[in-house]
Amino acid sequence: MKEVVYAIGDIHGQLDLFEKLIAHFDENTQQLVLIGDLADRGLKGKQCYYLGMDLVKKHGAIYLKGNHEAIFLNFLKNPEYMYPNYVRNGGRETLESFFYPNVTEELSPTEMAMMIRTQHKELVKFLNHLPMYYEWKNFIFVHAGVDLSQSDWHNTQVTDFNWIREPFIKGKNNTGKTIVFGHTITPMLYGDMRTTDLWISDNKIGIDGGGVFGGSVHGVIFDKNGIVEDIEYKNETGAWQPKY
Repeated sequence: MKEVVYAIGDIHGQLDLFEKLIAHFDENTQQLVLIGDLADRGLKGKQCYYLGMDLVKKHGAIYLKGNHEAIFLNFLKNPEYMYPNYVRNGGRETLESFFYPNVTEELSPTEMAMMIRTQHKELVKFLNHLPMYYEWKNFIFVHAGVDLSQSDWHNTQVTDFNWIREPFIKGKNNTGKTIVFGHTITPMLYGDMRTTDLWISDNKIGIDGGGVFGGSVHGVIFDKNGIVEDIEYKNETGAWQPKY
């Protein structure tokens, strides 16, 4: 177990910002943790997925499953039913990254799903086996949060690891650990829809600065005592706008 963790928040297809954060990663001294939601909304979802897989397989990273990884996999399993929900959540951009612009106007959901399952078998298998959380010293790293009503947070349901918001954010953290999470953007946590700083409260640290919505992405370095450094890059290209 390495003495330092470098945790990267939600990327959402912003490959340029992902690569900027990865440039700060020191494989020799740091355990890299990707908090999930590498794709959707941004334009380079496929490339971000493949970079995440490469970081795990070649550099020992921990890549946690986010709700957007779950939505993508659910779309591949049941494309016609899941397609409207996937598009509402930014899936159109990810599908275009796998194929070409406006592919959704030419191919059916079933055709796109079949081609992805066939042409990207290794990636699909990899995403299906992502872990829900990572424990390190006195920290829990998780995409959305944990069920704080449980006597043992390990008993959190899979959907809550991926999706939970208010019950976790407003609940009392009695785990005895610091919980580092993404999913809920810090401008929302601050309640002003503007502040992209890390959100810290009740031994919970929110690291999703809402980059894809025009905010920022964070890479946060931790040692056993807490935050050592927060590396933040602003999204200078503009906020995602849904096309549906």
